[in-house]
Amino acid sequence: MINAKERASIEKVCMIAGKIMLMSGAETHRVEDTMHRMARAFGVESAQVHATPTGINFSTGVAEMNSFLRISKRPTDLNKIAEVNNISRRVPAGELDMDEAYVLLREIELAAPGYTPWVQIVAAALVSGCFAIMFKGEWIDFLPACLAGGLGFVVMFYMDRLLEIRFLAEFFAAFVIGVSSYLFVSNGFGMELSKVIIGAVMPLVPGLHITNAIRDLVAGHLISGISKGIEATLTAFAIGAGVSLIFAFV
Repeated sequence: MINAKERASIEKVCMIAGKIMLMSGAETHRVEDTMHRMARAFGVESAQVHATPTGINFSTGVAEMNSFLRISKRPTDLNKIAEVNNISRRVPAGELDMDEAYVLLREIELAAPGYTPWVQIVAAALVSGCFAIMFKGEWIDFLPACLAGGLGFVVMFYMDRLLEIRFLAEFFAAFVIGVSSYLFVSNGFGMELSKVIIGAVMPLVPGLHITNAIRDLVAGHLISGISKGIEATLTAFAIGAGVSLIFAFV
């Protein structure tokens, strides 16, 4: 029989695991599965878990007190998801007890992102150039796409921190990409404007949100799937509006 103190400890471990995964961009059905798995490993067979993109509800039983945690920021960090997933496998295997799992989860939660902002910016720039070539652009378009994509990612990164409204940050980033791409090509630094812009906006495209939305819908999480799909649609609209705005003035 699990006493009240043990239930509180189980709740704390499961909630922090779900929090890390949801804040790192995991699908809601993966979050719920991980929390269920860890709860069962600690002896709770009837745990109740409900996750949405903006919150987690958890209780150790149908008639038990419910805990709620709101999630406001959801940056992407697949490394943290993999680490929590690994812990959720080690606990049922008997490799970790409750206290050890909690310590490891706290370390993951407090850990800095795996890549510094400048590494992300450089990666976004290189990816932009590669996508420009992949979409049948010329090699002369590689460098302007890199510069436009890197500049746009910088704007998105810092505007997101300043405004704390993701869609506006993506709109301004796409607008900067459109302006810089037009200036590059119009001055002979690049050949095909469309290829430069397409390559440069690719780091902003919500590919993970679209994938998660489909996976949640397939798994039966209709609310999460639809909300993530709408979020991805709004992001795509913000990118398109930002790029198209420059053509209204040229």
